Amino acid sequence: MENNPELQLAWQFIENTGTHLFLTGKAGTGKTTFLRRLKEQSPKRMVILAPTGIAAINAGGVTIHSFFQLSFAPFVPETTFNSSQTHYRFSKEKRNIIRSMDLLVIDEISMVRADLLDAIDSALRRYRDREKPFGGVQLLMIGDLQQLAPVVKENEWEMLKNYYETPYFFASRALRETVYMTIELKTVYRQSDTFFLSLLNKIRENQADDEVLNELNRRYQPGFRPRKEEGYIRLTTHNYQAQKVNDNELASLPGQTYSFRAEIDGTFPEYLYPADEVLTIKAGAQIMFLKNDPSSEKRYYNGMIGEVAAVNDAGMIVRGKDNGDEFQLLPEEWGNYKYVLNEETKEITEEIEGTFRQYPIRLAWAITIHKSQGLTFERAIIDARNSFAHGQTYVALSRCKTLEGMVLESPLRREAIISDSTVDDFTKEVERNKPGNRQLHDMQKAYFFDLLSDLFNFYSLDQAYKRLLRLIDEDLYKLYPKQLAEYKELAPHIKEKIVEVSQRFRNQYTRLINGSDDYAADQGLQERVRSGAGYFRKELEPVRALFEKTNMPLDNKELRKQLNERLQALDDALWIKESLLEAMMGQPFTVTGYLKLKAKVTLSLEDDSSSGSSPKAPKEKRERKGRKERTRSSSKAKVEVPTDILYPELYRTLSEWRAAKAREVSLPAYIIMQQKALMGIVNLLPDTPEALEAIPYFGAKGVQKYGLEILGIIREYLKNAKS
Repeated sequence: MENNPELQLAWQFIENTGTHLFLTGKAGTGKTTFLRRLKEQSPKRMVILAPTGIAAINAGGVTIHSFFQLSFAPFVPETTFNSSQTHYRFSKEKRNIIRSMDLLVIDEISMVRADLLDAIDSALRRYRDREKPFGGVQLLMIGDLQQLAPVVKENEWEMLKNYYETPYFFASRALRETVYMTIELKTVYRQSDTFFLSLLNKIRENQADDEVLNELNRRYQPGFRPRKEEGYIRLTTHNYQAQKVNDNELASLPGQTYSFRAEIDGTFPEYLYPADEVLTIKAGAQIMFLKNDPSSEKRYYNGMIGEVAAVNDAGMIVRGKDNGDEFQLLPEEWGNYKYVLNEETKEITEEIEGTFRQYPIRLAWAITIHKSQGLTFERAIIDARNSFAHGQTYVALSRCKTLEGMVLESPLRREAIISDSTVDDFTKEVERNKPGNRQLHDMQKAYFFDLLSDLFNFYSLDQAYKRLLRLIDEDLYKLYPKQLAEYKELAPHIKEKIVEVSQRFRNQYTRLINGSDDYAADQGLQERVRSGAGYFRKELEPVRALFEKTNMPLDNKELRKQLNERLQALDDALWIKESLLEAMMGQPFTVTGYLKLKAKVTLSLEDDSSSGSSPKAPKEKRERKGRKERTRSSSKAKVEVPTDILYPELYRTLSEWRAAKAREVSLPAYIIMQQKALMGIVNLLPDTPEALEAIPYFGAKGVQKYGLEILGIIREYLKNAKS
């Protein structure tokens, strides 16, 4: 990568910006190698997805549909047809992963339909930032549009064509809301023959004239029968063709047939099987290795052609076509992974759900062009006369390492080179708008600025406060006038001391960033960030103090739910800002550091919502527990007194009496007496049946059932209060 400017640029865009990137390039330009290195070395919290099971295993990730729990039905924008797909029931851990990831990698993007990308956008917005495409997470899309195309059935396209110009991913509505860069890798590592490369490029770019076809058709050899030891593999357009060739060749071999069944443990769906569940083999069979040799000897690699030298029930001896060395082949193991959060480090890691153990080979006299994607062959026989999809012929031809190693079973005709004009137009547009170091520098600065702005953005907190205040003002003003007054009194503080100051502060750090070439290390900027963090942390203290003393018990279940949700939203927004600002008061602001801190704070928030407040819980979690108890019904055993109550002891006594009555008859407490009536009785101290009947929401029936008991409790309270 050190000597490849395009790969270096791509790495910088992913590591140092938040810009979405489409990484493309001809076959053999190192896209898979780049992904492997990114997975091993990037500090960003990433999830790797692919459209198919085999592509996911090859990329070291999981499928798009399994990660986002999507159905295979089309995702039709702006319709109720998506209802089955939009009610995501993600586990807490999955929500944590989605909320805390920095980078979403989608491999083999050429096979991803536009509506699938929009379904991903819908899921991400649900659990991240609703206002930003893909919830604000960075996308890395890897693939070659000139290779395999997305699959869309005719009836599905009838549903989608009114919303998308083309099925390809770049027609995604969400993607079109973004600014994304495209980097095309130019250096081809698979082929070194410049003449062969020029022919492949003409095919890829739909510029194959008669001269190109004539040169390629020199490799047409009718009736070609290679010697067994040469190890040619036949590439076919359809699966049944490859199956027929392999079955016939295996049957023609002398000797006994042996079968080996894969060992499958845990969860490993059939569509993910990386090899045959039952491998049927004979001595002399031509095979292709499906994995790289994990041993230090490196005797085989994925896509290498070989031969079974000997086989029996106990195992097999194989040899590679490259050097002919024989060795005992042992079964290998593939894992079906899922993404999880490490409980200790909170890093996104992979956990094995199941394993598939089998000999890492398949019969390989023939293979479909589709299954050959990503592989390299020394010698191949190509039958592309029945090509039926965009890019299929190019994929087949580009599997070959050299022109001399390729044999055409039938002449290559122009109609076999299927190209999509939409893709061609998109590719030309990309070529005209190639990013360079200037764009990289600008986007690095923009990324730094965006993250710093995120630290000092109080929009979520302000909105959460306003929504809570509106609910109290509209629905709880009679029950809790004192708490309403306190929330109204604090509103100008949030507006003037926090929101408006943050907007002016934004102008300050914008000038400092724009005025420094080395803005990330600028000490003046870092000092302003530290002092700003200290200022806003202090100004949040009155908000936290008011929240902590908020207590509004309600009997109305629906209203209680609404109030709880709004209190929780305020608590969450407040907690995030308090935690981030406090951390930034004592450490320099860096991109990597802030990303890690934000993920940690977000995850601690989610953990807190589901963990108990036991003595073993961390201090910050214990401090935040109880946020869901501020609206609880007064039927609970422990009574907390609202701040609007004039006589707290009487409130506790009557609340406990009501709870006991409710338990006696197994009914909710509000059936015995509504919260509004309870608060009215406590504050007005009725001393006669007539005065008690006049209490709102109590009435004659209440007096008839419980009047004597309640009046007795009030008299006892007043007597004790005077003594």
